[in-house]
Amino acid sequence: MWQKMRERGREGERERFFWVLIIMLWSCNDSKLSHIPYVPTPYKLEEPANFVKMQIPPDNPFTVEGIALGERLFFDPILSIDRSISCSSCHIPNLAFTDGKAVSTGIDKRVGRRSAMSLINVGYYYKGLFWDGRVKSLEMQALMPVTDHREMGNDWKTVEDRLRRHPEYPELFRRAFGIKRAANIDRYLAAKALAQYERTLVNYNSKFDRVQRGEARFTAAEKRGWQIFFDDTLELPASECGHCHIDPLFTTLGFFNNGIEQINTLNDFHDKGRGVVTGRFVDNGKFRTPTLRNIMLTAPYMHDGRFATLDEVFDHYISGGHFADNLNPNVRKLRIREQDKKDLIAFLQTLTDSTFVNYSALDRHGSI
Repeated sequence: MWQKMRERGREGERERFFWVLIIMLWSCNDSKLSHIPYVPTPYKLEEPANFVKMQIPPDNPFTVEGIALGERLFFDPILSIDRSISCSSCHIPNLAFTDGKAVSTGIDKRVGRRSAMSLINVGYYYKGLFWDGRVKSLEMQALMPVTDHREMGNDWKTVEDRLRRHPEYPELFRRAFGIKRAANIDRYLAAKALAQYERTLVNYNSKFDRVQRGEARFTAAEKRGWQIFFDDTLELPASECGHCHIDPLFTTLGFFNNGIEQINTLNDFHDKGRGVVTGRFVDNGKFRTPTLRNIMLTAPYMHDGRFATLDEVFDHYISGGHFADNLNPNVRKLRIREQDKKDLIAFLQTLTDSTFVNYSALDRHGSI
């Protein structure tokens, strides 16, 4: 009996020693932060003249250090419960920050509900984020994938603990936000960093943009496709595309039912989309109009990835779609022929900015 008591005593001493050591290491880590200078470097975002000025939250201004931290977090699987996926798993740069899947998959190959949207120009999306517009800011949006059981399947307390104990993140948070102790790292600062990085994903150097600036010229097919896209002349058939995909963002940011699903009543949509957010019956089956920038890189198409090719997309719109009480009035039968489709696709190819998807934000702008 006395032997067992002595063994339990030694185990207790070892456990106490272990926790004292952890606290000491953590304290040392915290004490080091105060000696790291907090001198954030202002970052000026390059914005094209024809874009509306991006609205930056006063409490989350751009800094080189904040963007660098956000980029590090974006590509780090530390955010997921099993450290298997990161933000970039569903938003891959060379696929225009989509993942090439009809519906995204999360940890343990869990199947999501919708296709991963492109993050191109996401800093300008002031009418709500996600396909249904359920959050208003990138700071709010960044909090959600971590805790979604279909995506990262984690909880923010676990993520915060990981970041606080990490050998590098406390210093990065110090330089970005001036924290004094590793214990000051929290989900809201992580979300701010992610939002800063995502706001740098501004797309403005496609051939279309160069034509608009007088630096390039459309081919005959591209010009004809451009005229059909924007219903520019009565001599060519109308496509109705330009009503919902307005340049320079090539989206109105609005929410529409574009007739891809056949239903009897507005309650019959498998995914009610915007209606779940607003609670309005008339909004059932409405989803945000995606950007067409880099559209050649973001197949498959629609919120559920049901169309594998742009040909299928055009065939849907040419057919007039499926009627519903809230069908967008611009969705109607069209007189678009095969050559018209080819020219429209030729124009859409001019919206590809291949240089954009190959560089990090800071490398691209030469700020670090």
